[in-house]
Amino acid sequence: MRIRHLSETVINQIAAGEVIERPASVVKELVENALDAGATRIEIATAGGGLTLLRVTDNGSGMDAEDLALAVERHCTSKLGEDIHDIRSLGFRGEALPSIGSVGKLTIRSRTADADSGHEITVEGGRVSSVRPVAANRGTMVEVRDLFYATPARLKFMKGERAEAGAITELVRRIAIAFPQVRFTLSGTDRSTLDLPACDTIEERIAQILGREFVDNALRIDANREGAALTGLASIPSYTRANALAQYLYVNGRPVRDRALAGAIRGAYADVLPRDRHAVTALFLDVEPMFVDVNVHPAKADVRFRDPGLIRGLFVGSIRQALSGAGIRPSTSAASAMVDAFRPGGSGNSYANTSPGGGNGYNWRPQPSPGFNPQTSFHRPMEFAEAAQAAFAEAMRPSADARAATVEPAPELKAMPLGAARAQIHENYIIAQTEDSLIIVDQHAAHERLVYEALKGALASRPMPAQMLLLPEIVDLPEEDADRLASHADMLRKFGLGLERFGPGAVAVRETPAMLGEVDVQQLIRDLADEIAEHDTVETLTERLNAIAATMACHGSVRSGRRLRPEEMNALLRQMEATPGSATCNHGRPTYVELKLADIERLFGRR
Repeated sequence: MRIRHLSETVINQIAAGEVIERPASVVKELVENALDAGATRIEIATAGGGLTLLRVTDNGSGMDAEDLALAVERHCTSKLGEDIHDIRSLGFRGEALPSIGSVGKLTIRSRTADADSGHEITVEGGRVSSVRPVAANRGTMVEVRDLFYATPARLKFMKGERAEAGAITELVRRIAIAFPQVRFTLSGTDRSTLDLPACDTIEERIAQILGREFVDNALRIDANREGAALTGLASIPSYTRANALAQYLYVNGRPVRDRALAGAIRGAYADVLPRDRHAVTALFLDVEPMFVDVNVHPAKADVRFRDPGLIRGLFVGSIRQALSGAGIRPSTSAASAMVDAFRPGGSGNSYANTSPGGGNGYNWRPQPSPGFNPQTSFHRPMEFAEAAQAAFAEAMRPSADARAATVEPAPELKAMPLGAARAQIHENYIIAQTEDSLIIVDQHAAHERLVYEALKGALASRPMPAQMLLLPEIVDLPEEDADRLASHADMLRKFGLGLERFGPGAVAVRETPAMLGEVDVQQLIRDLADEIAEHDTVETLTERLNAIAATMACHGSVRSGRRLRPEEMNALLRQMEATPGSATCNHGRPTYVELKLADIERLFGRR
């Protein structure tokens, strides 16, 4: 078969296969165009999950007849000059509108601010009409009907109407966070109306999208490093989700789903969250356009950085710094969930949704009512009253064990964040009292975190002890991996790992960290080479050392079942207050729960 030119319609349909994956992709392109046009109000209407109808209306700058004709031609755009590296708009490829018109029925109606009337153009299955004058409001209205009617095979891959409508809702919410000054309205026959009024700050918009509870349980991030700035909110360790869908990331105002950035967030929370829980974030990275490539994929959801190690370090360092500076801070949702759990019919599942322990929520259930017992029932006969009163008085008299387990607090201790220790119950839980709340502390989990942080501090403050190998271990590697390891040799030596080049494609390992004991040197070196190649860091070695420290902390901490003296309990509380991250243990479980006095009163119907 001879080589030939493809028709313009086929070219557009090929482009549509990359740009227009589903109705949400159309909404993304049209909303980005509206934002680039300076719109302050964007209305989106859908039907049939977006497959039957998609309409996006904005009050932006609009287009005249000449621009409207060019807008549906491939690679025609007003957003890009001659420098492909200087991209300061959301759209720039000039492919979206012709791609949409090649697979659906597209109508564009637009009017500029200084024009007396608007103009309209239609594209149906790749066939473009002439531009004609119409009555129109200022701005642009883009309507897409019967999406993918020209490529019916693509329709077979669409999900149900509800799933497609949900994807559109999530996309609008994700874009809206980055543009608080714009009002977004999403409506249609296939959904309830979503109205996001314009806000003064991004934090207000985040509260609209993710809820005020997230803002109340989040840390403020504001960091700069070598021209890159990271701002936004990241949740405290005790406020988590079961998946990473609540992690919102933006690069220069563009919502992205980047595996490297997601990995950086996971690394920042590595030793404060369990493996099956995820932080909630709304983070905004601002870098010069020349240092980031947004032209990786036509959908523009992926990005590449010129210095990925710098960006990863910025994310990990700024989040960890915020965590360490936050002091001790429980989730505000834990108390409400605890109250709900103790009510008849309540369940700990709501607590598990926000607590880092996942399945360790409160699973209290009301017990079945026992049969009538005349000696214990509230409705017992009168002849049992005198005996019952005597039994009650005896029960209320504290035993020797109870008197030993309770502590009369010093008044000044109640003003401390974790208050004053009052009692120890079940030889594992410390009951403390503040001025307005009750604190329950898991003594083993709390002390485990304290010991772990002390060990990490010791590791960071001085070089790690190393053990000399009797014979150097030679590890064969690709030459580029050997170069990377050699360039990080000084850093690795601080962790107790001594290596040097051994020919063009190998390294000789002479020392290993003493903490690791017997270690598979070959696997360790290859893991480090992969880590450096991907992220330009030595996090693999750090994580291994931290894992050893976590194990040592677990076995070296106060065990469950040990009785503590009052001064020991108060000393533990004071250490927790002074230790970053002490609200969770090394495994991500909560170390304490705070129950406000108002919540306790609600339990007893006082409020």
